[in-house]
Amino acid sequence: MRLAIRREPVDHPDFIYEVKYDGFRALAHIEAGSCRLVSRKAHVYKSFPGMCASLAQLPHEAILDGEIVCLDGAGRPQFNQLFYRRGQPYFYAFDAPYLDGRDLRELPLIECKRILRRIVPRSDSRLLYVGHIETRGVDLFRAVCRQDLEGIVAKWKHGAYVSGDVTSWVKLRNTRTTRRPWVDGRNSNGKEQRENPRPFSSAPPLHNPEGSHLVASMAPDHMHLQYGVWPGLRSFPETPREEI
Repeated sequence: MRLAIRREPVDHPDFIYEVKYDGFRALAHIEAGSCRLVSRKAHVYKSFPGMCASLAQLPHEAILDGEIVCLDGAGRPQFNQLFYRRGQPYFYAFDAPYLDGRDLRELPLIECKRILRRIVPRSDSRLLYVGHIETRGVDLFRAVCRQDLEGIVAKWKHGAYVSGDVTSWVKLRNTRTTRRPWVDGRNSNGKEQRENPRPFSSAPPLHNPEGSHLVASMAPDHMHLQYGVWPGLRSFPETPREEI
């Protein structure tokens, strides 16, 4: 699932809200006592053997969607530690598209998260579970901003796990955070950071399976989110980007 972007959080009973951990997005393929971590662009990560060994101990065959992160003593993500492979990495899982031969992608997200919670170890593992709250996105966003974290992700709790250019997941970014995925003025691809980068045009429209969810129309360099069931949402230009 890809992420769409908007600027302001809202409260909504049909959404769950998670902390956005600053790391490398990956799918963990766990089977036959081994684990492969695969990036969104199908690159297999080779530099996390210890974490893969820990995840491989899960007594299930699964594909888990999540984020590779390094954490400080307070549990806050440390992107520089991850980028330079200086810290101990963890895998924060937030969805389980496949489990023990069963395709879970058509299940409502909230049911997939219940299943995921049951299989993630409660302690002594590099595999961690991304918790969530329901309805109160504004409160969580304010708490995340106070802690100088990257932001939150709002997810339609009844949505399926879909691929391609549709999504029902929305990132709400803390634009004032000092914790950016930039290292020494460059990003992980070596590109220099710009103060006013050109808006990306490749972000997906929002998933609208029943005509009552968020609706998005694409325009060059912008995504316009239009009013749906998300209260107070009016059409305005956004600057979406595809997440790491």
